[in-house]
Formats: sequence, C-alpha cells, structure tokens
Amino acid sequence: MTVKRHPRTCLILLAIFLLVLSEQLVQTASEYDPYRILGVSRSASQAEIKKAYKNLAKEWHPDKNKDPKAEDMFIKVSKSYEILSNEERRSNFDRYGQMDENQPFGQSQHQGFRSFHNSFYFDESFFHFPRSRDFADSKYLLHHAQFNSDVLPDSHKRPYLIKVTSEWCFACIHIEPVWKETVQELEPLGVGIGIVDLGYERRLANQLGAHRAPSIIGLVNGRVTFFHQAVVREHLRQFIEDLLPQRLVEKITDNNYLTFLDNWHAENKPSVFLFDQVPNVPLLYKLTAFAYRDYVRFGYVDQGDTHNTRLLRQFNINTYAPTMLLFKEDTEKPVDIIQARGMKRQIMDEFVSNNKFLQVPRLINQQLFDELCPVKQFHRRRKYCVLLITGEDQAFLPGNKAFLDFASANRKEVLRFAYVYQRQQQPLCQALLQNQDALSPQVVILERRSQAGKVLYRSVSGGWNGSEEDKYRLHEQLELLQKDPTYLSSDATLPELNNEMAPIFLIQWMNAAYDYILQIYDDLLYSNWREMMPILSLIFSALFILFGTVIIQAFSEPGESKPRSPKRKEQPQTQDDASSRATTSSRPPKKDFVEVTELTDITYTSNLVKLRPGHINVVLVLTNASKNALLRKFAKEVFSFSGTQTLHFSFLNADKHRHWMPSLLRSASDVAHNEGHSDEDEESSDFSGYVLALNGYKKYFCLFRPVFTGDDPGDASSTSETSFSSDSRRKSRSRSRSSSHSRSRSHSREDGAPPKRGSSRATSIEVHHKLDRLGLWMERLMEGTLPRLQVPVWPSLGEAANSSSTES
Repeated sequence: MTVKRHPRTCLILLAIFLLVLSEQLVQTASEYDPYRILGVSRSASQAEIKKAYKNLAKEWHPDKNKDPKAEDMFIKVSKSYEILSNEERRSNFDRYGQMDENQPFGQSQHQGFRSFHNSFYFDESFFHFPRSRDFADSKYLLHHAQFNSDVLPDSHKRPYLIKVTSEWCFACIHIEPVWKETVQELEPLGVGIGIVDLGYERRLANQLGAHRAPSIIGLVNGRVTFFHQAVVREHLRQFIEDLLPQRLVEKITDNNYLTFLDNWHAENKPSVFLFDQVPNVPLLYKLTAFAYRDYVRFGYVDQGDTHNTRLLRQFNINTYAPTMLLFKEDTEKPVDIIQARGMKRQIMDEFVSNNKFLQVPRLINQQLFDELCPVKQFHRRRKYCVLLITGEDQAFLPGNKAFLDFASANRKEVLRFAYVYQRQQQPLCQALLQNQDALSPQVVILERRSQAGKVLYRSVSGGWNGSEEDKYRLHEQLELLQKDPTYLSSDATLPELNNEMAPIFLIQWMNAAYDYILQIYDDLLYSNWREMMPILSLIFSALFILFGTVIIQAFSEPGESKPRSPKRKEQPQTQDDASSRATTSSRPPKKDFVEVTELTDITYTSNLVKLRPGHINVVLVLTNASKNALLRKFAKEVFSFSGTQTLHFSFLNADKHRHWMPSLLRSASDVAHNEGHSDEDEESSDFSGYVLALNGYKKYFCLFRPVFTGDDPGDASSTSETSFSSDSRRKSRSRSRSSSHSRSRSHSREDGAPPKRGSSRATSIEVHHKLDRLGLWMERLMEGTLPRLQVPVWPSLGEAANSSSTES
C-alpha cells in the first residue's frame, strides 16, 4: 500500500525545518557573545576583563568542577578572553561581530552560519551534534604571540613537536590516534607539544611555513623542520631524536673515561655518567643532555659492553638499575649518585640542576656570572662572591689548588667561590684592582647590587699564595663580613665579561651555512616550492649576472678597454683643461689645508724607504731663502689633489741636505741618459723648485723641473732683463736638442724656460713662478703618463752627505 504525500504537506514540513534552523542560527550566534559569557560590559577595561576571566576559569576548570558542562563552559570562557584581550579582535567583534581576525569584514553576515557549522564535525561515525574541542588538545593550542615569546626561546632547551590541523580535515582525524599515543610517550620525556589551528592562526602558520593540514613540524634551536614520513609512533620518535644536535652524549669506555673526566678544567663543567644495560643512548638521557648542555658534560656507559668492566668495578655499579654519577674537580670520587629502576625526567632534572656548577668555577662569560653571583634582591637572599684573580701559568697552580681546598672546607649558602684569569678578563680585573696589574694572585669579595654592573667589594690584603696564613686571613674577613654587611667599603661598576667559549667567526659562519644548505636540500627533496621560489630566484639571478659578465668579456674586443693615450699626445692640453680633469679625477680635499712634512733623518725612512705599496710621496726641494714663497705656491698647486689617500706631501731643504739630489740623479744616471737628460742636471747646484714623485716601494721617481711662465712687471730691474735674455738663449738651446727627450722635459721647454740654475741673480718673482706648471704635472702624474726613473736603492740623507764629502 502506497501513501501519497500532498505537495502542500511537503512545503509545510520544509517551512518548519527552515524555522527550526533559523532559530538554531540565532541561538548559536547569541550563544557566543564573549561579553555575555565573561559577564562584562562592552566598555569594560582590560583589567576588568582579565579579572572576570580568572574567576570564571577557576570556577569552570574541568579538574575542579565535576559538572558535565564544565568542559564546554571552560572552552567558551577561554575563547571569549582570547577575543577580548586582543584589541584588534575585540574591535572587529564590536564593529562586525567577527570571532576570527582572519575573516574578512565583508563576511560578517555569515557569522551565524559559520558558528552553526562549527557544531558539526566529521568522524568515522558521520555526524555528531553538538561538537566541542577536545580538552586534552586545547591546552596545547599555540597562538602567534605565545609562540614567539615562550615556545621559540624554550626550543633552545627542549625540542617541540607541533601538529598543524584545521576544521573539516579528514586526514587529521586519521592520524589523531597515533598523535595521542606519541604525545603520551614523548611529553613525559621532556618534549614540548603544540597544536596550530590553520584557520584561526593563519599568521603563525605562515611563520612556520605550514600551508596545508595536517602537517607535523619539529622545532629545535628556533629551526623549523617538517616531518615527511608515514605518521607512525616509531617514526615520530626517531624524528625527534634526529633533530637533536650530534655528540650530545659521548660513549664512555675503559679507554677514554679518564680523559673525559680530566677535561673539567678546560670545559669548566661538571661531568655526568649514566650506566644502563641498553647499547644505545636512551632518548630520555639525550633530552636531559640537550637541556643542560651549557652547564654539564654527559657520558654514557653500556653495562653490557665487555670494554667497561674496569669502569664498573672501580665505581661499584649495580647492573640491575640505571645509575648516574656526577663528578666535579675530584675525578676519582663522585660528588653525587642516583640509582632508580624507573628513571624519570623529573628526577634527572633535579639531580643535574643541583650540581650545575663546579665547586670553584671559572668565570668565562656574563651568563655564568649572573647565575653564580646573582644581584641582591632581599636581605635574606644576599649572596657574596669570593673571586680569585689569578693566572694560567704553571706557577699559579699551587695557589689555585689551595683556593679550591679552602672553598671545599667553607661551603655556605651565602658564599659563592669562583676564579678568573686576569689575561682573559682584563676589563673586569682592571675595574676591581683599580687599573693596577696584579703581580701575584688577589682575592676580592664582592656583592652585586644592580644588573647594570654596580658592585660593593673589598680586596683581601696581602694577596694570595695558598699559605695557611692566607687562609686564616680570608676566613677572618669572611666572618667579619657576615656579621657586618657594611664591611664592603669600595664600590665599582663592572663591565660585561668576555665570552671565552664563543666560537670564532669562521666556525659560526660554517655552522650557519651548513644549516642553510640542509634547509635548501630538504625543501628541494620534498618540493616545497612556495618557500623555495625566493631562494631559487636569487640563485638564478646571481648565475645569470656571473655568466653574462664572463660572456661579455669573452666576446669584447681587446682594444676597447685600453686608454687612448696617443690621441692625448697629439692634442696639446691647456692648463685649464688639466686642472678641470684633476678636480674630477681626484677626490675632493677633506681639509681646508695641505699637510706638508719635512724630510729629515727621522722621517726619511717612514716617508720614503718604507712607504706602503701604491703610495707616492710628492717632495718639494727648496732652500732657506725660497722656503716661504715655494711652500705657499706648492700648497696652492697641490691642494686639489690632497684628498687622494695615496698621495703624501713633503719638502726637502737643499741647504741642509745639498748632496742628496746629486746622489739621487747619479744613481739614476742610466735611466736619465736613456730619457735624454744631460749632465747639466747632475752638475747643477740649485735644485730649489724641483718636485719629485717618489715611489718608495717600487724604487722609482718622476721629476718636475721649474718653469718660468709669468710676465715681469713694467718696473722690473735690469736683473730681470738679464735673466730673461738668459732664459731665451736657454730656450733656443733646448729646441735644438734631440727629439728623444722625455715628454715632461720637452713639454716644459716648449711652454717656458726655467731660470738659470746656479745664478745668484734670481729674483723673488722668478721663485714665485717656478711652480706655475705643477698642476698640469700633477694631473699627468695621476694619469700615469710621466716617465719613471728607476733607482737601485734610495740614498739615505747621511750616506749622500758622506759620499759627496769623500769625493770632494
């Protein structure tokens, strides 16, 4: 029998269903009002919101409230506080009714539907209603601010296993059982657990590089690593173990245990031995070693190995339970022992944290100083640091050993003993010793008063050599200090300690490059192209630029890069053009004056003989009579070149060292003859106005001869006319010489003749015009077009005078 339904009946049923659905939407939208849930007004301050959240969290916490609705209510309270405590989220909710900061404000009208579909989720049994987040997972949820402030710094002490999930993720449901088993196994060992919701924490997911769900991430030392294998508990456990640094725990045998224990002095750390039956180092022990690697050195002894029988017999180890031994300065007797069948992380943490320091550690960095000698906060927590300032040589070992014995016999809660090497921590020692080097070891008692480095201290008189008298004196002063805290009469501000264990820059760079290469390999292997695109773009751009440059150089003509020096010789250059090029080719002067030093017996070696490669010293030769006029003209002509760092300017007094110039020209006579120089230059006795560009490293010089280009005034005396006629005759002789003259000499003779050398009738205006063409000569010096005269060795000022006097 078939029952026919009337179409009107179907419409009525559909209308009823839609009515119920709309009521559910309205109820769901109003149910998630964070202000109503926390019981605060919309104008409530952050302090009021925080106070309401704390009260409700205590009231509805599932561990304290056994009401079946407590778990759901606690989640609503936490979510409401999360929205209202963030000003951006709170503003979005007040304006658009948004619950999620990642949702665009244009979709606020769909908020009710979104909240409604949150009440459903897919599982193996299809629909469930209503839905609430598992409380066991809610405590692992990570937020962006929490991750950067808490998790990221904590990853340097323990590894983190983070799961990236999202709503309506079917694959996330499949790995959920394995994830819960792994969390139950790894969390008690000390592994941090985190969960990131891809929908709610899009910013954090982008920072981690997770763009799909599910994803599993490992975080160690701030470095993110993705898990790419099958989600099996054994694989996840091995993944965490592989994230830890290598050589955290050293395998100990009968052959190396003594060497391992004796390294306490170099490493400045206690040593811990773990004895167990398994051949491989347990993950629990590796995680403990990772957490305390900055304080303690860890070794593992396999009790089943036949190479460890002497070690087991010496320390009388019980082979039926794991055993831990801790050694400090005494390598023959452990200072602490722990043995338990079920070794747990809490027990190991307490065992190691109580013995993080040696009895008398060496201050090697600021972190150790801060932990060993903390800043005074309260009177009852006052700590006094007894510091021995000593040396590293063998002569200081007896005194250091006596200080260790004294510290072992006088261990108190308020006293901390330490020592420091004066050569390694010079700023600290100078501040405590008032800038006086300690010839013998010194003991200083100090109390830190502020994080800025302020301390109160007192030096123990008499120094320290380890005698019984020194021990008695130190013990007496410590007793006085505990009775009268004002005994510390001196104060100082200590600088930050040097980090003696810091790796050198090359090692740091190699480690960073190694991590970067591993990250690139991992991204290439698993095709994380979204993260690899910037790196690949940078690599291909660099390769394109490199090979493009090589190809351009290979196909370019060899003559394109050569300077066109012949054309410059054909075209005469004016002084204005040369001056303009000098200003453009040389750097602008950094000062408004030119520094010109005198070449003497003291400055001769540093300014010429041992001049640095690539540097040139421009030397002006002058006399007592022409000193002032030539120096003013010289400074004016070379001022535009004084900004060049490779040029130095000096002057040589020919009256004091009159034999140096002839000796220099004689040593370069072969080169001078090839360049067309006559003997007249060597036999001349007046070299005032000469300028030499001396390259002390390559042993050559360029020579400038004085040139007269100025016009005499109308009222010049007959002496000037005589000098002018003499100059004209010299000019005609210079034009009849061979064309093999050097370029600088022929250029000088064509434009103006030098004054008659050796004549005593030289006027002041001639001296003034001797350096008229020095600017053009300096320009050619910068271009490298001047002829160079080689010398086998630079004559010294004393040798030149002695050789000349011998010849005369």
